[in-house]
Amino acid sequence: MTTEKKKILIIGGTGYLGQHLLHRFSSDTEHGFSVAFTYHSTPPEKLLEALPRSVVSFFVDLRSGEGFESVAEGFGQPDVVINCAALSVPRACEADPAAAMAINVPTALLNWLSSFQEKNTVVIQLSTDQVYEGVKSFYKEEDETLPVNVYGKSKVEAEKLISSGCSNFVILRSSIIFGPQTLSPVPKSLPVLWMDGVLSKGTKADFFHDEFRCPIYVKDLVAVILTLTTRWFSEGKEMQLILNVGGPDRVSRVQMAEAVAHVRGHSTSLINSVSASSVRSPTSVFVNRIFMFSSLSCFLCGIYSYVVDYVVGSRCEISSRYIHGYQ
Repeated sequence: MTTEKKKILIIGGTGYLGQHLLHRFSSDTEHGFSVAFTYHSTPPEKLLEALPRSVVSFFVDLRSGEGFESVAEGFGQPDVVINCAALSVPRACEADPAAAMAINVPTALLNWLSSFQEKNTVVIQLSTDQVYEGVKSFYKEEDETLPVNVYGKSKVEAEKLISSGCSNFVILRSSIIFGPQTLSPVPKSLPVLWMDGVLSKGTKADFFHDEFRCPIYVKDLVAVILTLTTRWFSEGKEMQLILNVGGPDRVSRVQMAEAVAHVRGHSTSLINSVSASSVRSPTSVFVNRIFMFSSLSCFLCGIYSYVVDYVVGSRCEISSRYIHGYQ
């Protein structure tokens, strides 16, 4: 007798994290997931060609909920929903707060999930470290959320909705995500690649010296999500978690740019150090990641390691950095 495959639905599968999740989950032969994803614009041909034919895609409008019924009819009730769709550029959120709230607070998604008779879907919600005010270091999950910008406020509202409306959930407060470009390039700037491109032109560029974050390598974040997913299936216990997810390095944009310049041979004189006071953003978000190290058994790739690997081509492959039983 064959066991029915567990169904994974990735909301926002054409985005940066979404594409990396699709690649990892659809190629996982150990667990053999059934994978589907949603998109809002036309799905990229390169992405569809690269994925197994078993992966299905659906148009969904997160604001209105249009398209979710098609998911129910063509895919069924998912066992796991990974919501990584968002209006994630802080400036765009400041310019259109209504759109930020409508897209980033997944009301339509939860309304759709509540229509199923069985309430056994776990929702993995991508949040942000910008839910914190950013006035201290080593933020813990139980610290007060006090966002200073619209993006952070929209994610706090999403967290409230998820934690009150889902029986099983994981909220991941992620820092800046860095890593290689996706198969179907995304329009948003990727930190290391963007810095390398700007500095290689030989013109000066502005970088913040007083905003500190803990950037996380995209494949480390994917590994965390996969670990949480398999744990949910293997243990079968109630799951209600809020986790900070960040890399091992606390860095400013200036420090990131200096690392890129040093490894790539660019002149550091091109790096113009400016204050982040001109934008609404927490100045220092250094998250405590003890749970990730001890419980999820992940050894994380730092931004400095990635810059070196980016040059030599190994790109911090997670296969060599994912260690079960790491203490």
